[in-house]
Amino acid sequence: MYDLPWLRGPTDRLWHAVRAHLPDAMRDAAPAAPTRDADPWDIWQSPDLLLAQTCGLPFRARLHERVALVASPDHRLHDCALGQYRSTLIRRRDDTRRLEQLAQGIMAYNEPLSQSGWAAPMAHLAARGLAPGCLLQTGAHLASVDAVAEGRADFAAIDAVTLALFAAHDPDTMARLDPFDHTTPTPALPYITAARHDPAPIATALAAGIAAISADDRAALYLHGVTRLPPSAYTAMPIPDAPDQAANPSS
Repeated sequence: MYDLPWLRGPTDRLWHAVRAHLPDAMRDAAPAAPTRDADPWDIWQSPDLLLAQTCGLPFRARLHERVALVASPDHRLHDCALGQYRSTLIRRRDDTRRLEQLAQGIMAYNEPLSQSGWAAPMAHLAARGLAPGCLLQTGAHLASVDAVAEGRADFAAIDAVTLALFAAHDPDTMARLDPFDHTTPTPALPYITAARHDPAPIATALAAGIAAISADDRAALYLHGVTRLPPSAYTAMPIPDAPDQAANPSS
């Protein structure tokens, strides 16, 4: 889920380290490189899936009865417990409006089955008696960043890990943005495997692989380890309304 183009090297090195720590039978069947040329839903639901990362909302809405939960990442985000993350709300640097005013405009979001881009900001707004005036679906967190920076949207909620990775890559664009608020922490993006696999040795290999890569790669990936949360940590959260029930989508 964080396999951004400029992080392909560290991601590949992480996979090689994880693969090296798998049990022999799993290692022999494991691909030599991460699969990047298939639809995520096909990957997540494949009976041959060894290891993938999904989002908390797809996991609780559609996948939790079809896959096995392996582990949750440790990103060491400020004010987040082990295995948690949150969304950062962004607006343009020169826009001083409060959330109450921004919400009357256009909220960019990546997609309806995103915990960080859709579910978290909608819960954040609802807790304050607010709802977005209009919506702009962008298809990706970084596209939402662009929409806000370019003035096509007034604000957006971005996965805090994605935003940190982007800020390190493109500080000039980040300087045009104001991270002005945060959502309540929720369980971080879960690692999953096919239901037929025992997730325990995969979790062990994942932890060992993260520890085996260089400190620079761990820092570049914003990944410091894993923890094992129960599936209920994800499934206990509510399923948000779909966008067509929340506001009038903007063209």
